[in-house]
Amino acid sequence: MSLSGTTTRYGGLAQALHWLTALLVLIAFLVSAGGPPERVYSAARASTLQLHESLGFAVFCLLVIRLVWRVFDRIPEAPAMPIWMEVTSKATHWALYALLFAVPATAMLGAWFDGHPVTVYGLGAIGPFSGTWGAPLAEIHGTLGDIIMWLAGLHAAAAIFHHVFLRDRVLSQMVPGLPDPSSGQKWLNAVNRE
Repeated sequence: MSLSGTTTRYGGLAQALHWLTALLVLIAFLVSAGGPPERVYSAARASTLQLHESLGFAVFCLLVIRLVWRVFDRIPEAPAMPIWMEVTSKATHWALYALLFAVPATAMLGAWFDGHPVTVYGLGAIGPFSGTWGAPLAEIHGTLGDIIMWLAGLHAAAAIFHHVFLRDRVLSQMVPGLPDPSSGQKWLNAVNRE
């Protein structure tokens, strides 16, 4: 598999970055403490909080790498679909990119402006600053975290719908080794005609 994309498939690097981002977002969501600051910043939850913050920082860094790579990489052409699906797909992708920025940004700023450092494995404690915006930003972070999980779930469901029901390459262009169902359908049609 090539690092760069083709007209019908994302390249190996884009696929790896996509799935690594999805995995880190899911783990960060699952280990998030949630709740009031007394619970989030309690000594008993310090290791979980550091893991959550490190995962969020990694997602933020991966987003930067993905956006830079996207400038240089070839993006596959979308399979034929109704215009509303194409517009919805593009809007969903850009909303997910925006959330991949906003979720960690609101977390870091919320912690800093609530007087707490952000601790990242290998970098140590970063911040804090003082301010009164910490609690509202932390609340926004939690809401955006829920939204990104719902939107990512809809994104995955739509890709599976395309693969199973529409039999196009929307899912196969991002999953390593998954064959394009439309190419198999063309093959079956040719066999049936003979």
